[in-house]
Amino acid sequence: MRILIILPNWLGDTVMATPAIELLAKYHPNAKFTFVGSYVSIQAIKYHPLCEKAIVDETKKSSSRLFATYKLAKKLGKFNLALTFRKQIHSSLLLRFTGTVVCLAQKTWHSMFLLSHTPKIDIYAQHLARTYAKLAMTNVNDWDEQTPPSKLYIQAIKFDKPTLGINGGAAFGGAKQWYPERFAQVGANLSDKYDIVILGAPNEIDIANEIEQKLISLGVKNYVNLAGETDVKELCANIAGCSLMLCNDSGPMHIAAAYQTPTVAVIGPTEFKQTYPWENPKGKIVRLNLECSPCVKRVCPLGHHDCMNKITSDEVTKVAKELNS
Repeated sequence: MRILIILPNWLGDTVMATPAIELLAKYHPNAKFTFVGSYVSIQAIKYHPLCEKAIVDETKKSSSRLFATYKLAKKLGKFNLALTFRKQIHSSLLLRFTGTVVCLAQKTWHSMFLLSHTPKIDIYAQHLARTYAKLAMTNVNDWDEQTPPSKLYIQAIKFDKPTLGINGGAAFGGAKQWYPERFAQVGANLSDKYDIVILGAPNEIDIANEIEQKLISLGVKNYVNLAGETDVKELCANIAGCSLMLCNDSGPMHIAAAYQTPTVAVIGPTEFKQTYPWENPKGKIVRLNLECSPCVKRVCPLGHHDCMNKITSDEVTKVAKELNS
């Protein structure tokens, strides 16, 4: 059974879609997947053992995205089942243009006219992994309503010593980011037990360098800064090999959940009930129950950033020590 899956754009959302992909594999035992998505989503997912093709969607770069979408659809051909985790019109068009009869997408003004199965799913009432799972299981009658943990198939690095991973970035915006000096302080507090690896994407090098400089000022020497030096596969492998991960609500938090890596995530303005570390028994969040949070804004609209500013290094250190005690 050939199944086409249009992945979410963001790395973290893609990882949260993996439980749905595992359900598709379970309920369609002869499945072969074709994945279409952004560069980062494809780099994370293309190692799935049932992956037949993995294609980076570059239609946005075309002078006519509509025509480029049509050409991509015809290149892909017809499938037994097609699904998009996106809510964007071109993803609906891509499924329609393939000629696939059974097409799944969340209900939008365009999907309901273009595709066969468009359930209305309350995205605010549950974790995003559950939302994606319900979409994938739309036409499966015997689903037991269980949503498995996230899962990636990239092999973990084996560190010589227990290792603390620190990633201080978050793609959505500055309001999601705790402070580099506080990440470093937690790292310093734990450096007697862990070696430290600082991780980050190319656009997070400045944050990583701030963490590094603070670690140096605190006398920490057992660290390495890999920010900007790892691709998606290497990022996943490093996180998978860590004994403890310290991060914001971000892609690395979800990668850690996929490997059941013990994790402490500092969460401020985001909808934590939708994005906490899915099915990671050692995935803990540190957040404050403020009247203004979650605001889901890229920049604090009140100017004080209390949802992050009032979370101290000592609080996060305490949670980390309790987690691996």
